[in-house]
Amino acid sequence: MTDQPNQQPHQPYDGYDPYGQQPQAWPGQGYQGHEDPHAAQQYTQQWQGQTWETQNHQPVAPQAPDPETAILTPQSPQSPQSPRPAQSPRTPQGPAAPAAGDASAAGYGPATVGGNARLTDAQRARAEGRSPIIEPGMQPAALTALLGLLLAGAAAVGTYALLVPLVVLQAVTAAGWFRLNGMWPARQGIALGFAGALAADAALLVSDRSPSAILGTLGVWVLLALVLQLRSHADPDERMYGLMATVAASALAIAAGGYLAAAADAVTVGAVAVAVAVLARALPLPTPASLVVSLLAAAGAGIAAGSVTGLGTPGALLGAGAAACALIGHRVASYDYPSRFVHFTAGVALPLAAAAPAVYVLGRALA
Repeated sequence: MTDQPNQQPHQPYDGYDPYGQQPQAWPGQGYQGHEDPHAAQQYTQQWQGQTWETQNHQPVAPQAPDPETAILTPQSPQSPQSPRPAQSPRTPQGPAAPAAGDASAAGYGPATVGGNARLTDAQRARAEGRSPIIEPGMQPAALTALLGLLLAGAAAVGTYALLVPLVVLQAVTAAGWFRLNGMWPARQGIALGFAGALAADAALLVSDRSPSAILGTLGVWVLLALVLQLRSHADPDERMYGLMATVAASALAIAAGGYLAAAADAVTVGAVAVAVAVLARALPLPTPASLVVSLLAAAGAGIAAGSVTGLGTPGALLGAGAAACALIGHRVASYDYPSRFVHFTAGVALPLAAAAPAVYVLGRALA
């Protein structure tokens, strides 16, 4: 007779069950001292909603939610049929702990990682029936007015003095346009647009401030931006979006060189009018009234500056025309809940950059 090995009584597994089930015997470990190393690979441990190999994985402990992506959900009362009371996840340590306490006090349960995605400010405004447009406040308007007064004063001093505030305006214009379109950082596009502005300024100085230098530089830079985007390995939609943003930023920065091509008196009158119009637009008035007040204030500033520079009464027309273009640039910088950085770049530069062609054209027509 063949001797049989001594068998031990079946011992249940008394390990910790993180899912609240009764202790179960682990397959392949029912006998102590004579465990089959291949038995555990033939079975899988069954849980509520989860199944995995017990040999390769450990029980997953509950983790604290991420306060950045967590969404508060209303706390519902416990059902009387619940087998055991609901347990809230461990309260996170650090600065996020007081926020969870405040949420509980306000009638909400603990933060969870489930639920809908976080809405943007613009989407929330549309859902609530509010306008998603936020205009730059008084601080960006004050910076625009300061830059405009610098342009006006530098134009009265001389051409090379005008280059200093003009280069600052062109750099902020290129950076602000990319940030307004949600493309940040876009160092290559910003550098390309700013380089086009510098090339246009140099061409204006070499050609004795001929406006053809602006048009020629703009054409060359459009072709250069097209070639660079064709060499890109991005998706076709992304390349088209980048091409349009680069061309628009370059065109705005190059067009700002119109201050350098215009007459000095026209630059002084137009820059002062833009400064006054933007400040008037930032006043807490209804939009229609604010637009009318801005245009009237710009016309008055044009008359005042025109009397000083010798342009005379036609300065009112130049000031009103420059202010109308500046208000268009101001409105573009207000699009769709822009960030604070957009207000202090595009909101500062676009009114002055958009007014540059009007200053050149009206200055030549009224001179």
